[in-house]
Amino acid sequence: MLLRRDRAMTAVAIVLDVAFHAGRTETVNAAEIAERLGLARRGIEPVMQALSRAELLKSVRGPGGGYRLGRSRREIRLSDIAAAVSEDESAEPVAQGRLATAVVEPLWAEMEAAARKAMAAITVEDLLRRAAAAGMKRAATEPLNFAI
Repeated sequence: MLLRRDRAMTAVAIVLDVAFHAGRTETVNAAEIAERLGLARRGIEPVMQALSRAELLKSVRGPGGGYRLGRSRREIRLSDIAAAVSEDESAEPVAQGRLATAVVEPLWAEMEAAARKAMAAITVEDLLRRAAAAGMKRAATEPLNFAI
């Protein structure tokens, strides 16, 4: 899995936003997520679809619809999120030559293995604890959506 930093970071931010603002019972709509993340809704929709296909997010249609977590926040690991949005690495050009093959490719494989290991050890629950430690609180004025 070639880690796509921007796409993986966006996916982690989306899942964290859903966990923070909706969890498993309430929903939050894509426009609100995009606004809080400072991104275009159209830009995050493919990422949200990939997260839904991987059952990390659940899409709820109809009035009061939106997104909520597809699994418990303790069960969602950052490695799951990154894997859900990883793209076909064959689309990217790959350096060739003796130095690239002998040095760069093994080094890159080591770095990716270390990143995957670190990401597999962190859950969405861990990120929510970090948010709490940073003093982040869900806005009291934010409407709760109990329609399921």
